[in-house]
Amino acid sequence: MELFASENNPVPPDAIVGYFVGVEGLRIRYARWGQTGNRLKGSVCVFPGRGEFIEKYFEVITELRARGFAVAAMDWRGQGGSDRELANHRKGYVDDYKQYDDDLRRFMEEIVLPDSPAPHFALAHAMGGNIMLRAASLGDCWFDRMVLVSPLVELHTLSGRSALGRRLVEIATYLGFGGNYIMGGGDTPIECRPFPGNRLTSDEVRLARSCGVIEAAPDLGLGSPTIQWLYATFRAAKVLGEANFPESVHVPLLMLGAAQDQIVAPAAIEKLASEMRAGSFILIPGARHEILMERDYFREQFWAAFDAFVPGTPVFDTPEIIE
Repeated sequence: MELFASENNPVPPDAIVGYFVGVEGLRIRYARWGQTGNRLKGSVCVFPGRGEFIEKYFEVITELRARGFAVAAMDWRGQGGSDRELANHRKGYVDDYKQYDDDLRRFMEEIVLPDSPAPHFALAHAMGGNIMLRAASLGDCWFDRMVLVSPLVELHTLSGRSALGRRLVEIATYLGFGGNYIMGGGDTPIECRPFPGNRLTSDEVRLARSCGVIEAAPDLGLGSPTIQWLYATFRAAKVLGEANFPESVHVPLLMLGAAQDQIVAPAAIEKLASEMRAGSFILIPGARHEILMERDYFREQFWAAFDAFVPGTPVFDTPEIIE
């Protein structure tokens, strides 16, 4: 059980790393860090997007700890350092998002709540944002506030298509092709594709850093989604589009969209936020999908919004703690 350092991406100090057992017996990797300084501000749980891994968020984790938060993070099943279900470990696969939901509950109940100080906040990206949105509709949600970066409310590339494309994905799944890559997919992680024309970030250095992690630890890499993952995603996104969903969310939410996003649809995020009593939306002009991996100009806008939204008032004084 370990975290992997790479060039220009050191492991934040004092990490506690381990596995918990998710649904159906899969091992789910997690890491947590204690707060630093002499005042408690609570804990931020970091939830990556599809294909991502804890190591990709070392910079973000360091920035959160510098703000006085304890941090906990996990790798979703089928990616990062967690167990994978298919023989080809590069295939992005999940049978149903309920599995993510169940793993999340175990992460919170077994790892976060016993050892990470309250209040608890969620910071999630893309697919992680979809999972958090549905968690926010639960009566016993664990989080005081959520910050969702480019949450997967609707996929950008399919947002303008008819229902025919989704129906074809459904048929392919039922015919047993769910484990196949989507059309044009392959084993190469998106972080390691050429920088020109990439859809993730305009920051070449940060994209190369993410690829460098995979080169140092190839088992962390994930390729394209499978048809089954896409089918499961359609069903999970459909829940967010139901007429009664916005009123079911009572956790205060800040959702940030990237104006140049080509992976998820910013307009769908904005629409959902406008329908929520506890939701707000900020569009960052010029940014691409991975706002947290973008150039400093865009990241500074994110952190300004985060700092304004996530309460920073200490809960109580305590001697300096570095776990």
